[in-house]
Parts: sequence; structure tokens; C-alpha cells
Amino acid sequence: MAMEKHDPGELDRFDAKILKAVTEDGRISITELAARVGLSKTPCQIRLRRLIEEGYIEGFTAVLNPGKLGLDHIAFAEVKLTNTKEDALKSFNDAVKKIREVEECHMIAGRFDYLLKIRTRDIRRYRYILGERISTLPFVASTSTSVAMETVKESRGGLSAG
Repeated sequence: MAMEKHDPGELDRFDAKILKAVTEDGRISITELAARVGLSKTPCQIRLRRLIEEGYIEGFTAVLNPGKLGLDHIAFAEVKLTNTKEDALKSFNDAVKKIREVEECHMIAGRFDYLLKIRTRDIRRYRYILGERISTLPFVASTSTSVAMETVKESRGGLSAG
């Protein structure tokens, strides 16, 4: 049976409840999910499958504890490029994705071109990653670093769905 497609943003209250529930607990059973959102199992399962197939849910993953893994150091690097033509941006994008310590990379409209969130075990490791990996990425002209003193709020897996 083919699933009916919905336009983006066409999520009803049940869809929103499903998204919220799986964001809070990706291992929730279909029985518990159905009870939490107020549907029977089969309609809930059909909706969950549709949300996955339509790309509202991109996947399920374990959320690791960085502190337990010794990855307490967070730095943000502002990166300015020498060239912002499409081929230069693509080269930079492809290369930065290969650095595992870079948790996030955002192209920015402003005084610099990219903002990177880098997580390492300590400042010494960060300095190595910055000097040997980030600064040598294609078209990097300059970088500027801000170090996080404390993490007050950090999203670790989901968006607010309504």
C-alpha cells in the first residue's frame, strides 16, 4: 500500500506528538508511542513509517556522553575563506566533513564565512586540530577561536516539533 504524501509543514497534532516522543526517546516501543500520542498501534506505526519515509525523521542514533569519553573541551572557530565561489565552497565543505572533531559546520552570512564547533579532549588537542587540520583546509585565509567556558544548553538529537 503506497503512503499518502504530505506537503512540508502539513503535520497534524498526532504527527507532532510522534516527533516529540521519538526525539525524547528514540527507543520507545510502538505500543508506548501509540499510548503517548493517543492512537492505536497500527495507525501510529503507519504515521511513524510515513514520517521516516518523507524525511521528517532522518534516523535514530545513540546520544553519547562527551564527558564520559573525555571530550570536555568545546571551541568555536570562525573561518574566513580566500575565495567564496561555488567550487571553493564545495572544496571546503567536502574537506571539513572529514575532520571528526568538527561536530558542526555552518556557513554564515556575516564577517566570516563559516562557524565550526569543535570538540576535543583538551586545549592541546584543539590547537593541533586547528593548526594541522582546519587551517590547512582548502581556501582558509584566517581563523578566530572562542572557547566555551560552560555549556548551558546543548541540543543533542532533536528539534522541537511544535
